[in-house]
Amino acid sequence: MTAVSQPKVTVLVAVYNAGPFLRQCLDSLLSQTLRDIQIVCVDDASTDDSLQLLNAYALSDLRIEVIRHAQNLGLAKARNTALKASRGEYVCMVDADDWLSPDALEQAVKVFEAYRQTDAVLFRFVLAYADHIEDFPCQPFEVLDGHRACELSLTWKIHGLYMIRADIHKRYPYDDTCRVYSDENTTRVHYAVCREVRCCAGIYYYRQHAASATHRLSVHKFDKLRAKESLISSLQNLGVDTTTVVNQLWLDVIDVYMFYFVHGSKLTAADRRYGLQEIHRVWSTIDRRVLSKPTTCKLGYYPCRSWLLFRIQEWLYFTLRGFLGKNY
Repeated sequence: MTAVSQPKVTVLVAVYNAGPFLRQCLDSLLSQTLRDIQIVCVDDASTDDSLQLLNAYALSDLRIEVIRHAQNLGLAKARNTALKASRGEYVCMVDADDWLSPDALEQAVKVFEAYRQTDAVLFRFVLAYADHIEDFPCQPFEVLDGHRACELSLTWKIHGLYMIRADIHKRYPYDDTCRVYSDENTTRVHYAVCREVRCCAGIYYYRQHAASATHRLSVHKFDKLRAKESLISSLQNLGVDTTTVVNQLWLDVIDVYMFYFVHGSKLTAADRRYGLQEIHRVWSTIDRRVLSKPTTCKLGYYPCRSWLLFRIQEWLYFTLRGFLGKNY
């Protein structure tokens, strides 16, 4: 099929070593009932056969455009490379190991065309396990204003798989502050600047497996803190109340300290020092005045005034958790 010069929708596909799943993803995009689409695939220096598969598909259908990164730059930067090449009126992303229902793009566009104030349309989000599928527990709604959608997304009451107007997405590209974690900040920013957010019946199938970057043992676990700080800064600039996010950051400090406690011995000495420095830095900057009692009223979560007392508290808390047979 020939390329569309001014497509209705651009789909961004960041690809890194996705060979086992890539065909299903691309086949789902090429079989969309909405035909005038652009599919921009960015291979982020894969070491498997992903690039060969992309090139073969691009030869058979000119709606697929392939861009190659010479070195691995991470998910957010790969998506931003694709975004720069996008020409569609609307933009969405699909991970290379996920897929869409055949009518997903058409269903989203129908909502945009029916409601001219709508700036983002959520897909129906389905978790795809090896042996079954189930719907993500999204709070039902017909329409939300942008700030309310942002607020609900902070606690995952609504998800972040959607189509958005291209001018908004290009104004607010993916947050590439960190290799992992920070790209999802963009969802909250997008919602915050939307006039209206709605849903559609098109389905996004999200494959569940343990091979993602956030599941691997890595020093990048500590990026979780810097990513959340980046989100706080972005939302403050948009006039959004960040009390919820600061409380989440405090919980992230505990979570990342647990990672340091449990897995620190498996990291290099330099990575351990870096991780502890990051935890200490963020711990010392959190505004404890906005922390809620549910966030801080139990052992392990109390915001001690002293860094030494905080570390003693964490040692005691995680040691007790270990004695009680609770695994991280």
